[in-house]
Amino acid sequence: MGPENPNRPNYPLRPAATPFASQQSSTPFSSSGPAVGSEAPAFRPGPPAASNFQAPPFAGGPLVGTEVPAFRPPPSIRSGEVVGPPPPPSYGPPTSGFQRFPNPPVSSAGQVPPPHISLTGQPVIAPPTRPPPGHASPFSHPQPPLVSMGSPPQIIKTGQPNPNIPPPADQRFSTPIPRPSSQPSSPPTGTSYPAGRGTYPGYPNMQPNSDSQAPPMLPASFQMQQGGYGPPMQSSFPLQRGYAPQAPPTSLLAQQRGYAPVPPVSTSSGLYSGNQFQQHGIAPAQQSLAEDFSSLSLGSVPGSYDAGLDITALPRPLDGDVEPKSYADMYPMNCDSRFLRLTTSGIPNSQSLASRWHLSIGAVVCPLAETPPGEEVPIVNFATTGIIRCRRCRTYVNPYVAFTDNGRKWRCNICSLLNDVPSDYFAHVDASGRRVDLDQRPELIKGSVEFIAPAEYMVRPPMPPLYFFLIDVSISAVKSGMLEVMSQTIKSCLDSLPGSTRTQIGFITYDSTIHFYNMKSSLAQPQMMVVSDLDDIFVPLPDDLLVNLSESRSVVEAFLDSLPSMFQENMNVESAFGPALKAAFLVMSQLGGKLLIFQNSLPSLGAGLLKLRGDDIRVYGTDKEHTLRLPEDPFYKQMAADFTKYQIAVNVYAFSDKYTDIATLGTLAKYTGGQVYYYPNFQASIHKEKLKHELTRDLTRETAWEAVMRIRCGKGVRFTSYHGNFMLRSTDLLALPAVDCDKAYAAQLSLEETLLTTQTVYFQVALLVHTAAAPVVADLGEMYRLADTGAIISLFSRLAIEKTLSSKLEEARNGVQHRIVKALREYRNLYAVQHRLSGRMIYPESLKFLPLYGLALCKSLPLRGGYSDVQLDERSAAAYTMMALPVKSLLKLLYPNLVRVDECLVKTEEFDTRKRLPLTVESLDTRGLYIFDDGFQFVVWFGKALSPDITKNLVGEDFATDFSKVSLSQRDNPMSRKIMEILNQSRKSDPSYFQLCHLVRQGDQPREGFFLLTSLVEDQIGGANGYADWMVLLFRQVQQNA
Repeated sequence: MGPENPNRPNYPLRPAATPFASQQSSTPFSSSGPAVGSEAPAFRPGPPAASNFQAPPFAGGPLVGTEVPAFRPPPSIRSGEVVGPPPPPSYGPPTSGFQRFPNPPVSSAGQVPPPHISLTGQPVIAPPTRPPPGHASPFSHPQPPLVSMGSPPQIIKTGQPNPNIPPPADQRFSTPIPRPSSQPSSPPTGTSYPAGRGTYPGYPNMQPNSDSQAPPMLPASFQMQQGGYGPPMQSSFPLQRGYAPQAPPTSLLAQQRGYAPVPPVSTSSGLYSGNQFQQHGIAPAQQSLAEDFSSLSLGSVPGSYDAGLDITALPRPLDGDVEPKSYADMYPMNCDSRFLRLTTSGIPNSQSLASRWHLSIGAVVCPLAETPPGEEVPIVNFATTGIIRCRRCRTYVNPYVAFTDNGRKWRCNICSLLNDVPSDYFAHVDASGRRVDLDQRPELIKGSVEFIAPAEYMVRPPMPPLYFFLIDVSISAVKSGMLEVMSQTIKSCLDSLPGSTRTQIGFITYDSTIHFYNMKSSLAQPQMMVVSDLDDIFVPLPDDLLVNLSESRSVVEAFLDSLPSMFQENMNVESAFGPALKAAFLVMSQLGGKLLIFQNSLPSLGAGLLKLRGDDIRVYGTDKEHTLRLPEDPFYKQMAADFTKYQIAVNVYAFSDKYTDIATLGTLAKYTGGQVYYYPNFQASIHKEKLKHELTRDLTRETAWEAVMRIRCGKGVRFTSYHGNFMLRSTDLLALPAVDCDKAYAAQLSLEETLLTTQTVYFQVALLVHTAAAPVVADLGEMYRLADTGAIISLFSRLAIEKTLSSKLEEARNGVQHRIVKALREYRNLYAVQHRLSGRMIYPESLKFLPLYGLALCKSLPLRGGYSDVQLDERSAAAYTMMALPVKSLLKLLYPNLVRVDECLVKTEEFDTRKRLPLTVESLDTRGLYIFDDGFQFVVWFGKALSPDITKNLVGEDFATDFSKVSLSQRDNPMSRKIMEILNQSRKSDPSYFQLCHLVRQGDQPREGFFLLTSLVEDQIGGANGYADWMVLLFRQVQQNA
């Protein structure tokens, strides 16, 4: 967009840390709260609260820590003995800020406490001398030591707000986030806790049938620092329904594992006061729920009585992409997340901390993302002043710059240089340093703005928008009907092309020869000129092959009307695509623009001819497998470099029912900022609407021409690698001949310095100007808490697809799996305190969907299976598409929507799109009608026992025929109108692609398997793991060597 600095050195990526940490167990601690350390606390907790239940004597033996406690545990509590609550210590917080809770419910009608039940179901009168199988008692002899969690983790410096930014709304980083105490807590309103089922805070979807499940550990016993273990405190949680009290029923063990039905403690734990919780936006009564910590009960532990994993408890993104809200609340002046998303909004303060983050630090940028009505990006025109930028780093003025010297200078938030304020831009500042004209300066209050660039920002004057069409007219293009649909669509879009009266247009067709068209405005009909010399391409009449659309409109329309019939009898099967590409380059090189290629067959003549490959099954699974996914001929990559140099973007439309080497042809789109559209087995009767919609959007969507993009970031960090469809002009400058709202780009971030000294890191995307701030953290748990699953998966998918170009598919899938395992293991080591707790998978709340999206990524078309699972062209086309997808579209493709619609068709109620179902065959009822939507196609599934009236209303009288020959169109009945309304509503919500509708009847193979069953990512497909098996696999690998 302006003079950039291309001379910055390019630093290599930091190698990923490989050591696997030791096994730990799960306890729901805060991601940023203080951990148990080696220091004893400055106080001793009081005696336990009153109990109306019997409690067995405290098991003998001192608690083991780094120091011996300075007191002895109280004597055992006998049956019927009442112990008063401890008086609040004078140095502790007031207890009035904490809510008292009633006694927990007891299952018996007479409110008699149940007897303690052993794992075998027998009552236990006295504590056993040995723990039952599968549960190790910390009080048996010999007693292993309790493992220290180390010193309390450091977080952001407290009490020192950054002067360059407004303080966060919820003061999230002003004080350490407290760890959950023994205070009871109830689920918040609106959460997904199942009705009628007891739940533990931080343990979503706990199942009640778990007398065989390993009970969850409660964090209350670890509020005291190590060496300060006091007498047993009562459990803060009511007895879980369906959880039988477990042995050994000691008070401390009950408190640690939540076995014994004891009343809640009504007083404060003495660590944090109520107002401290309020500062973090956490109600005192719900402090435990504020922890971003979740766990999942898993079986498969040797010696355990655990029955296994409850499928219904697995986390699923049934609400779609859920963006982290805390980050947006923290920095309200940041650009919207649709433009920029970070994999974690907590930037590590050191390289050692960054090496423990195994999920890649990076960003996903969609610079021209569509905005909802009323939220348009403001346009700023500085006119004579010139755009205000930093002298040193060229950062654009933004909401996070600071004005000093009474408004005469401003400090750059990226490099901290003090810049002069031009006289035309001067305004006084008030006592707080805010300019008095702030309301009239959107660039100082909005995270996203568009600057009107003056002439000095342009390499050349703005060129008119140019659309050039390179069309295959061989026999397959004519027979499939592609030629006719394409011609009609282009003609219908002529009035909507950008550029108004300046728009230029041109055409070349080819088979074994190349056909140029003179469309001079003085002609009544276009003149065709044929060039058959493919070795020495030249352009006849170069001045008349590109014409002004408004001047030659009648000639262009005449050409489009006659094009299908012109080649109706053509029997030529050859394709001189390479020479035709050269000819198009010669015509377009003066102006640049957008080249749309319509390719129907494998290039077979002249430069760039390609050979059939991919049929040799023996290559798959070997070290040569990846070569099938690489471009075969360097001719196309060189042509892409030439196109980019002359500001030409290429979009490829491929239609063949045979192999056309999309891996090679797609490089034209990859390196020019373009896009690949793939229509296998194209038939106009089936695919007409899809091609018409997507070509129309390609021609008429808002487009930025001749763009460059750079992502600037603060001192100490830099972006080191970029992933997407573009040409990298220098170490950090992306060349984009054309860019639109459907393109996203990912980048990886690394730390240049061993230790960051700033509290905030700023990012600025320069295409439109998007600015964002992110806090620097010293705690790995805080990085997890601020993680963004959507951005992580978006970056993962691009890295995995790129890995398939140099490795086997299996290695790419293993790479995704290993990253997730290392991340979960690091998190487990961060929070687990004891080794005895087994059968529980620990993960942060922010990443609860990461395993499922990782599984879906491994089952996606670019990574799935091997030779027999996906055709080579289909795999390559899907890879090119996913490399450019924005986050929301990618997540929907990986985990599509599945909804049941037969009930709303029969009733008059409105269809609720939020009633999404898990992607498993168990969600399909034989009496139901379902719609599967991945953003690229609809699959309408008809159950065998579905009412014939519904089927007849939707598909007509021929509802008993083969569904492959039936299309879903609107008929004159309420059911048909309603289902078409549902489909159209979904199409409007994301118009990037057109979802073609496929009808599938239950049991109709192989159609059902091809369109639907292979897309149910939670089921076992072709030897790949199902969701439950995948979670168990991850869990086992997390525990290895832990």
